[in-house]
Amino acid sequence: MTPEQYCKQKAAHSGSSFYYSFLVLPKTKRRAIIALYAYCREVDDIADTPGDVEVRRRKLQWWRDEIHRLYNHEAQHPITLALTPIIQHFHLPEENFLEIIDGMEMDLNNTTYHNWQELLLYCHRVAGVVGLMSAKIFGYRNATTLEYAHELGIAFQLTNIIRDIHEDARRGRIYLPLDELQRHAVEPRDVLLHRSNPQLVLVLEAMAAVAKSHYQTAFQLLPKVDRVTQRAGIIMAEIYQTLLQEIHKDGYQVMRYRISLPPLRKLWIAWRTQWRECLHG
Repeated sequence: MTPEQYCKQKAAHSGSSFYYSFLVLPKTKRRAIIALYAYCREVDDIADTPGDVEVRRRKLQWWRDEIHRLYNHEAQHPITLALTPIIQHFHLPEENFLEIIDGMEMDLNNTTYHNWQELLLYCHRVAGVVGLMSAKIFGYRNATTLEYAHELGIAFQLTNIIRDIHEDARRGRIYLPLDELQRHAVEPRDVLLHRSNPQLVLVLEAMAAVAKSHYQTAFQLLPKVDRVTQRAGIIMAEIYQTLLQEIHKDGYQVMRYRISLPPLRKLWIAWRTQWRECLHG
């Protein structure tokens, strides 16, 4: 299996909404974004896999060392071998890759976040930075596009947190700010025990409102000159905002079951968004 095939398999098997947006990219950019996404999946799987924390910490340290090897032309892993021609071509800095690992280590060190400031730092590291790197791969002419991409990454992560609350609770993690839970009189143990109640729905609605604010800010920042090259990100946003709408329509019952969009609907959204952007491009 070639490094490119390894990355493609990693991305496709995840079933992520991101993969559907990659299909609209030209070959070179598609290879690059799939390699970046495979890297994110690889280190995220380490943080999420049950087991000894110190073992997982050592695995993340291996990846820190591997990123250093990547930038010294000594890559060993299929993913970093795939990234080797990409990092210079798209000007992806080493510190961005390391900051993603910083975010994964937060998952090893924390099971809760006290306030929005702490949570947004986490979102910046695991998603905002990925947004910045993705925008560079997609291509941009106006530097404001990087701010757009960062905001969009934060919005995606907040949407994921709402969608995955049940699954995260099974792992003993709560990504809802504790002060927000306290403000609505929700006990953290209720989240961990998968107890849904009207107060928790209010917390999730507040979380959704913050996510929507980041989507709105992102698209206010996106310069018209870069809409064409940033179409993949726009498609991701359409899929994620549709998911958020479905969660709202379902009454935020995410504590009971995982709400997701079927693959065919994601493909339809991707095609519809691509067509719309072509018409207005």
